[in-house]
Amino acid sequence: MKKIILTLVFASAITTLSAQTEPQKNTENDYNKWSVELAGGVNKTQRPMTAGYFTSTPSPFVADLGVRYMFNNKFGLKADIGYNSFQGKNNSIDFDTKYYRADIQAVANLGRIMNFETWTNTLGLLGHAGFGLAQLEDQNSALKDRMGNFMAGVTGQIKLSNRIALTGDFTTILNAAQDAAFDGASTRDARGFSGILFNGTVGLTVYLGKNEKHADWVIDHEGKFDAIDTRFMAIENKMLDTDGDGVANYLDQEENTPAGALVDTKGRSIDKNNNNVPDATEAYVLENYASKTPDSNVVYDNELIKSLINGGYVAVYFNFDQSRPTDVSTEATSFILTYLRDNPSASVDIIGHADELGGSAYNDKLSTARANHVKTTLVKANIDASRLNVVANGEDTSVDKNSVNARKLVRRVTFSVK
Repeated sequence: MKKIILTLVFASAITTLSAQTEPQKNTENDYNKWSVELAGGVNKTQRPMTAGYFTSTPSPFVADLGVRYMFNNKFGLKADIGYNSFQGKNNSIDFDTKYYRADIQAVANLGRIMNFETWTNTLGLLGHAGFGLAQLEDQNSALKDRMGNFMAGVTGQIKLSNRIALTGDFTTILNAAQDAAFDGASTRDARGFSGILFNGTVGLTVYLGKNEKHADWVIDHEGKFDAIDTRFMAIENKMLDTDGDGVANYLDQEENTPAGALVDTKGRSIDKNNNNVPDATEAYVLENYASKTPDSNVVYDNELIKSLINGGYVAVYFNFDQSRPTDVSTEATSFILTYLRDNPSASVDIIGHADELGGSAYNDKLSTARANHVKTTLVKANIDASRLNVVANGEDTSVDKNSVNARKLVRRVTFSVK
């Protein structure tokens, strides 16, 4: 009998393995399909029983171990083995028999078929039915009765987590060609499904796989709705205007436009004279700072001017692999020159930057050369070299190095006033 059980289990494993390795036609949902089921409980033999022999109602005990594979969230296949022990109750003639079986069963997820999800996501119901082989053995004699069986049952489920479910099962087993009575005390030449046995068990189902949910608890089109929600959220986020410049984030190429600044259709501060200073900032500076003369009584916010410089609003830009500034960058150098002349006690760090293309050592050298070029210009404009400190900042990794336009923004020299 043990050889028969092993053969049946092996055949079941091959069947389920083949089902797993076949290309999956339904990739709509991403969920686990394998589970292991372990249960134990009680049984009741119905017939055949020899006169004077009977078991308790119910009678211990039953053990069941199964492996299940779900093709989708409604149908699957299960291979399982079971063990029953039958013993006489107090006023029965004493007997001790064992019943072994191995079966392959089709499984239907009745909870999904009947749309349990409309009122609960915790309770489930499975139906199962199939065929197998069984053997009845009398422990007090050499009796061994081999038979076929048909079994059907229902399994209630309570989901404890995405990995474990508590189960309760009731199964009816019909034995074909069962010659011996369940008590082993009598035999006959039986035909058809003459043996009847009831099993009731409680157990656990453990779900296997890397995904979050198992097929038992996956709702039709759940993945589609989640994808739609994700897309809507992405669209909503793109339509936000974080810096309040009137241009949605997904079109905005300048994420932190100063409040009140005029911008173009891409959210960039308008810079009509291409001097790398937004026009709104430049207009304020020209009105309150650049036009100041030694004889004027203009009052300006020097701390604001300093914060604008230190915030990078005044910058000198360079072409790729060049240490000489672009033509439009001369006004940024001129702006710093005016500030240093009107603030003789101020000193400034001249900070060189490079993009990520090329080696790090080379980019450090290039950023130094860019800062030194600006320093040389200021020294030639009669700014004392002791007020100018060159800082090589090397590669700027704050932008996507694969973007040509983004790399233009980091090939620059910025300033930090002390």
